[in-house]
Amino acid sequence: MKVAGFTIVRNALKFDYPAAEAIRSILPVCDAVYVAVGDSEDKTHELIQNIDNEKIVIIKTRWDMSLREGGKVLAVETNKAFDAIAPEYDWCFYIQADEVMHEKYVEPVKKAMQQFWSEPEVEGLLFKYRHFYGSYDYVGSSRRWYRREVRIVRNNKAIRSYKDAQGFRLAGRKLRVKLIDAEIYHYGWVKPPEKQQEKQKHFNKFWHSDEKVKKMVGNADAFDYSEIDVLEKFEGTHPRVMKPRISAKNWTFDYDISKADMSLKDALLYQIEKHTGLRIGEYKNYKLI
Repeated sequence: MKVAGFTIVRNALKFDYPAAEAIRSILPVCDAVYVAVGDSEDKTHELIQNIDNEKIVIIKTRWDMSLREGGKVLAVETNKAFDAIAPEYDWCFYIQADEVMHEKYVEPVKKAMQQFWSEPEVEGLLFKYRHFYGSYDYVGSSRRWYRREVRIVRNNKAIRSYKDAQGFRLAGRKLRVKLIDAEIYHYGWVKPPEKQQEKQKHFNKFWHSDEKVKKMVGNADAFDYSEIDVLEKFEGTHPRVMKPRISAKNWTFDYDISKADMSLKDALLYQIEKHTGLRIGEYKNYKLI
């Protein structure tokens, strides 16, 4: 069984994405990793080159910003990386530039791919998610954070990245997947407040007009991390590849975990989920089998 990773990246340094860490985190389970490096305003190409691993395959791309509405350009770029994967590979591991897999999941992921390869009805593998917010010490725990996403798919080019590249579809339908014993750590909401604000001004333009983004994000120079509903303290360990980045953290974010800024309805649903594990009305970007 052969496995190829794939991802897209653009302006990783400008917006402080842990793209190199994301790629390094999946190298132990991949025989190759295809990286679609978009036309950047910084040295993103050099960043990926400096990973200096023979498994890395760089594909130079140019983003069509006329497709920014609904985040479509993200799916288009993801498909470019996926389509470049050679037919010899069986499974394809998708990782976004702000997602990292802990090394403790390397063996469980390998085992799951081996286990389900002989079951053709399984079209993808589903990961649990842990969303960090504000700093590396807190994780989001409310309904605003998605709990699971498909990150490994079969090397079937009829599979397409969906909408803003959050999930996948096959002939327009959701993939049939198995939930595996592994998590993805999402660090998109952990970066210096100035970088986060810059990212918000840019990234929201993939979904909204310039005028709406200006109203949403404002003119502040730094992002206000305090405007959040509820967080929990992170008690685990971070992936080894993230240690240098975490050590270099140069801002402070403290949060009172006893505080919760939610409506009565959201607070009730939050308590139901916390005590039962059931998320009522959850949107699922997949078909669990």
